[in-house]
Amino acid sequence: MIAIRARAAAMTRRVLVLLWIVLGLSSAPASAQSQLIVRDSLGLNGLQFSCLLLGCAVNEGIDGPLGQVFLITANGVVSETQFLQALLAQVGVVDAEPNLTLHVTGTLAAPSGLWDTTPVDYYGTTAWHGYVYQPAATLIRLQDAQNGFGVAGSGIVAVIDTGVDPTQPVLQRVLLRGYDFTRNQPQGSELRDLDQPPGAGAAQPGQVNQWSMAVMDQEGIDAVSQSPYADFGHGTMVSGIVHLVAPTAAILPLKAFRADGTGYLSDVLRAVYYAAQHGADVVNMSFDFPTFSEELKRAIDYAASRGVVAVASAGNDAEQVVVYPAGLRHVMGVASTANDDTLSSFSNYGQPPVWVAAPGEGVVTTYPFGTYAAGWGTSFSAPLVAGTVALLRDISAHIGPWSASWAVAHAQDVPCSDSGRACGYGRLDVYQAAAAWASVVAR
Repeated sequence: MIAIRARAAAMTRRVLVLLWIVLGLSSAPASAQSQLIVRDSLGLNGLQFSCLLLGCAVNEGIDGPLGQVFLITANGVVSETQFLQALLAQVGVVDAEPNLTLHVTGTLAAPSGLWDTTPVDYYGTTAWHGYVYQPAATLIRLQDAQNGFGVAGSGIVAVIDTGVDPTQPVLQRVLLRGYDFTRNQPQGSELRDLDQPPGAGAAQPGQVNQWSMAVMDQEGIDAVSQSPYADFGHGTMVSGIVHLVAPTAAILPLKAFRADGTGYLSDVLRAVYYAAQHGADVVNMSFDFPTFSEELKRAIDYAASRGVVAVASAGNDAEQVVVYPAGLRHVMGVASTANDDTLSSFSNYGQPPVWVAAPGEGVVTTYPFGTYAAGWGTSFSAPLVAGTVALLRDISAHIGPWSASWAVAHAQDVPCSDSGRACGYGRLDVYQAAAAWASVVAR
């Protein structure tokens, strides 16, 4: 009874606050269909009551069973700024922010590895020799770590991206079902974004961002761009890099971006909470945006509290600038280096947001329809680090955000890691990271 009375009193205060706010509002033009992310300590019922008064609708929950973060749509007769003021004045409303539109971060001579099609066995699957034995893998001493410590990866790596092709032969054995937040349905497949299914074994022209990837089909290189499909394949490529480093770790595809590379902050938030609540040990986020989000910070903090290690790309603006989520605490931001260990011309740099750098030019990886692609961008550097964390779990699963960051910081000192820590702690060295973590486990 006490709880009921307290709730009723809170609702009464909401009405009084609303009347005070509304009397002070001007008749500014409406910001039609504005979407906002709202945290309400009183939960769904409290927010629905506020929306009844303010003229908004609760679309969906974002934080799963926690039940305090929601996406709402405002259809009022006031500006978004005025509506935010009224909403934030309601009892129980902790914070509110616009639902941003985001974009995956993805700059081209195709590497020779795309022609190195000799089949090789790679931990139970058949893959191209140019994928398994590419320069990026040699630079980070991947095989030295795998063989020297007898590790191949464990746990679950969540990939928040454009989805993954569930029929990709190299990934099929480790791919979990995942979820599509752009359609609110199970299975994080990016094939649903195609208007028509592709022909077997052929790369589809017009679906590749020519500034970030080159696709190998059965006849040569396709490197063309068409807006609706500008980033199609991005998630499959990122997942293939995770798999290269940690071939026996499971991959959880969480589709929060469409084939054109765009997505909403609310879907990213839902994906982070989903990953944390469905057993993910690592989360890879190959996207960035310039605006700080309190709710993204809270989501990452929540995931970290459950032991999830977060990795994100540092962005491709060639600037010393803090971007998010890479710039958040509990996130390892990753810059891109060329194969000569210099900072890539397109890569953001500086600490923060850069924790380490990793190869990000011409990285050969999986692509939909059973073929391969090469990627340029910090998008393709980050999963090398995410895969490394999964590899370290094979030494000991008792690894969390702090210990993973500490181990990965045992990197190779390269020129761009000197002045101003442009490359953070240096270029990723998987063997050194594994040696550091193994020394702790042995104590």
